[in-house]
Amino acid sequence: MNKLAWLLLFLVTPVLADVDLVKVDKSENRMYLLDGENVVREFRVAFGGNPQGHKVQEGDQRTPEGHYTLDYKKEDSAAYRSMHVSYPNEADIAHAESLGVSPGGFIMVHGQFNWLGWLAPIAQRFNWTNGCIALSNSEMDEFMELVKVGTPIHIEW
Repeated sequence: MNKLAWLLLFLVTPVLADVDLVKVDKSENRMYLLDGENVVREFRVAFGGNPQGHKVQEGDQRTPEGHYTLDYKKEDSAAYRSMHVSYPNEADIAHAESLGVSPGGFIMVHGQFNWLGWLAPIAQRFNWTNGCIALSNSEMDEFMELVKVGTPIHIEW
């Protein structure tokens, strides 16, 4: 292979960065994959139907805010691929208990609901989850390739 062919191969081959933080800005419906200070990838994301404010209880249609960990991958769910957010933490549980409610849980970064991936161009314009963070299916594939289990996720308004 000549030098030009090697250069072209190098230019079109994706470079896999070492994503060390996932940052979510709920007010902008944006997710950023960071390698140090560098943004590796940016996505437009969808949240629950009531996105402003921290998740307090099950069914409130909110996405939690704060510092969590992406603690396991799930390939067999109602949505196309997913990675679990470590909500609720001890503070979330204590706050919910003080209110006499369940904090909820099973918050995921996920793709579209199974068999509905074709709706992503429309669905991703709205906040449609129950409090999860949704990507298109092709974006979820990228996310799962770039983000490893144990990566911190910071979610803020």
